[in-house]
Amino acid sequence: MIYEERRIAARRLGACRLLAALHGSDRLDLVFGAGLDAMPTVAGPEFQPVGAYRIGGGARITGTCSATSGTADLEVNGTTYAIPLVPQEQDLFAGKTAAIVIRNGESGAIVAAWLQYHAEVHGLQGAVILDMAGPTADRAFADSLREALATSPPATLETVVRLTSDVALGKPDLGPEALPINAPDAPGKDRMTPPAPDPWTAPLGEPVVFELIRHWFLGRARAVMSLEAYDLLRPLDGETVFDRVARSDAGIVMLVGERIYPWALRKGEPAGFGDHICRRFDGTRGNARWCVAPAAVSPDTVWRHVRVVGTQATEALPYDRCMALRHREAKVSEIVPKSSLVEDQALIERARKMFDCDPLRPPKVPIRKRRKKKRVTIVTTMKNEGPFILEWISYHRTIGVSDFLVYTNDCTDGTDSMLKLLGKHGIVQHRENPFRSVGLKPQHAALQAAESERLVEKADWAVCMDVDEFVNIHVGNGRLKDLFAAVGDANLISMTWRLFGNSDIHAFEDRFVIDQFTRCAPHLIRKPHQAWGFKTLFENIGLFKKLGVHRPKGLKPQLVDQIRWVNGSGRPLPQSMFRNAWRSTTNSVGYDLVTLNHYAVRSAESFLVKRDRGRVNHVDRDQGMSYWFRMNNNEEEDRSIQRMSAAVKKELAQLKKLDGVAEAHEHSVRCHRAKIAELKAREDYRAFYDELTGNRMETLSRMHHLFGRDTFLAGPEVIPDDVVFGEHPKGYIFQPKNLEAGANHMKNE
Repeated sequence: MIYEERRIAARRLGACRLLAALHGSDRLDLVFGAGLDAMPTVAGPEFQPVGAYRIGGGARITGTCSATSGTADLEVNGTTYAIPLVPQEQDLFAGKTAAIVIRNGESGAIVAAWLQYHAEVHGLQGAVILDMAGPTADRAFADSLREALATSPPATLETVVRLTSDVALGKPDLGPEALPINAPDAPGKDRMTPPAPDPWTAPLGEPVVFELIRHWFLGRARAVMSLEAYDLLRPLDGETVFDRVARSDAGIVMLVGERIYPWALRKGEPAGFGDHICRRFDGTRGNARWCVAPAAVSPDTVWRHVRVVGTQATEALPYDRCMALRHREAKVSEIVPKSSLVEDQALIERARKMFDCDPLRPPKVPIRKRRKKKRVTIVTTMKNEGPFILEWISYHRTIGVSDFLVYTNDCTDGTDSMLKLLGKHGIVQHRENPFRSVGLKPQHAALQAAESERLVEKADWAVCMDVDEFVNIHVGNGRLKDLFAAVGDANLISMTWRLFGNSDIHAFEDRFVIDQFTRCAPHLIRKPHQAWGFKTLFENIGLFKKLGVHRPKGLKPQLVDQIRWVNGSGRPLPQSMFRNAWRSTTNSVGYDLVTLNHYAVRSAESFLVKRDRGRVNHVDRDQGMSYWFRMNNNEEEDRSIQRMSAAVKKELAQLKKLDGVAEAHEHSVRCHRAKIAELKAREDYRAFYDELTGNRMETLSRMHHLFGRDTFLAGPEVIPDDVVFGEHPKGYIFQPKNLEAGANHMKNE
C-alpha cells in the first residue's frame, strides 16, 4: 500500500490568496482562496483559474511557467512572484474508488478503523485525508496511522494521501494578512498566530479545497465519496456505494447523515465506532454529503463540502455520524439528551461484528402494570386563591378526580387555613411549599416534593394543573371515565388550553367561575404562543422520571415504544413532542374529547389581586397589561362546561356542610374584597384598572386573530387606535414597526 504526505503551501499575491498552482501535462490550474472581492483576470491560455474564485481589487495576473524549473513567475499588479508548481498526481487514483476523509483531530487508530471499515464494506481503494489539524500537527497521528495500516492493512486499500495545510482552512473570513508570505519582495516568512477560536479546528470554511483535491488527485478516479473521519456509510444490499453511483444516471448520489451515540463510555477509555449503538427517536434532519463519478458528470461541476454544484442527485443513501468521536472530550450527556436515545439492534450487531466491541447498553427499565381502577390525583400550587377553591375542587370531584395534593406559600386570605380544614375532612392533602429551603421556584419546588408523596406514588393517573384550569370533557357524561373509555389504550392525554377572558365583567362576584366567564378564544388561534399550551393527564406507570408543569419530564427512552400519547381529540402525538413539548401546534391541536378551560384573568377586580400576589413559576415577571392583553380573549362564546354546573353545585353544597368549611370560604371572600378595595385605592392600581376596563382593551380582547407573534411580544400599546377601532379587510394581520417595547415587556413580564 502507498502512503504519502502532501502539504498545501498557500501564498499571498498582493491582495489575493493562492492555495496552489497545480501543473499538469498541458495546463496550469491556479487555485485561489475564498472571501475576496473580484473575479480574476488571467493572461495566457495556460493559466486556468479553478472555479469562480475571486481575487481582490480586480487584479490582473500575467506570467509564464516552466515545468522544468518547477516554478511559475506570476505578475500581479506590477509585482512578480516566483510560485512553486505542484505536480498534479491524478495517476495515484486513476480508475479507483476513493474518498475525501476530513480529519479534525481523530486519532490514527480511528482513521485506520474508518479506512478498514469502508474498504471491507464498500471496496474503498484510495483516500485523501484532509487533515484540519494545521501546520503544528504532531507526528504521532501519522505514525499511529502508518502502524495501524501496516498491522492490519485493508484488503482493497491501495493508496492513502494525507494532506495538511499552511492556511487555516477552517476559518472562512481569514484575510490575506493572516497567511504566510512567500514573495520576492518579502523575504522569509511572516506567520501570525491564528485568532481564537482556533481556526485550524473550526468547521471547514475554505470551500475551494475540494476543487483543489479534485484537480490535484481525484479527477480521474472511478468514483469519489466525501465524509468526515467519524462517519460510517451503511452497508448496501449486495453492492457498494461506488457501484451504485456508477450505475446512476445522474453520476452522483447524495449521502444523508444521521447522528448516533453511545449510551455510555467506559471510564478512562476513549470512544470508538463500536460504542455507538443508539439513535435519537426524535432525531433531527440529516447532514448532506455526496459520492460522485467524475467521468459521468460535466467537467463544469464544482465540488463543495456538502454538494457537487451543477448536478442533481436522484437518490440518497444513509450514513451514521458517530458523535462521541466528533466531541471527543465531552460526556455523552453533554452532547445529547440521553432521554432521547434508543438502542438500535443493527448498530449493536455492527459494533460486535465489524469493530469487535462489547458496548455499554442502557439498563432494563420495568414498567408498572396497568390497573383497571382509575384513581386520579391532581397536584397543584396555590397562593391567595381562597374564593375559588371550593368550586374548583367540587368540579373536579364531580368529574372523577380522587385526590388533591395542594402546596401553598405566603397566603394572607385564608387559602392555607381552608386547605388544612379540607385536609382534616379527607378532601385534600395540604403541604407547605418548601421552595425556600430547596432554592427553587414555588411551582417547581412543589412538584419535586410531590414525587415522593405516597398519594402520587399510588395514583393510577395524575396531572399537574392550577386552580384557574378546569378539565372540560365533551364525551359521554363529561366524566373522566368517559374520557378514558374514548382514548382506549392511551397513557398520556394532552389537554390544550382554551383561553377564557373576563367576558367584560369588571367586578368580583362570589359566583361560579364557569358560569360567569363564557367568552373565550377560537379553537384555531396560533398566537399568542400561550394560547395552545397544554397540561397532560398521564397514567402513572413509570414512563417518565418526574413531574413537570405541563407534562411529565425525564422520559425513560427504553420505554418510548410503550408511550401512547394522544391530544384532546384522541389523535396520537408525534414522537418529536415526547421529550419537551408543552404546547400544541396546528398539526397536534385537538378539542373534540377534552379541553382545558383556562380562566387566567377572571374579573378585572380579581386580576388586580392576581397581579399583586405574583406568579408561582415565573416569579420575577410582572402580570401586567401585556399579560392581560395576551390572556384576556373574548372573541367567541363557549358554555359547554355549564352542563356540569348543577352537579357541581350539589357537590359544593355537601362540602359546605362540613364543619367550618362555609365559614372559611366566607372569610376568604371578605379578604379578597378587602384586597381589591386596598389596591383600587392606590393611584397606580386604579389607573391600571381603568385601562383594563376601558373600551380600548375590551375591543382588543376580540381582535386576537388580527395579531401575530410580534404584536403579543410588544404589548397593546404598539397598536394604533385606527387599527383598534377601524375596519379590516379579510386576511389582515397587524405587524408593529418598532419592537423595542416588546423586548422591554418580555424582560419585565
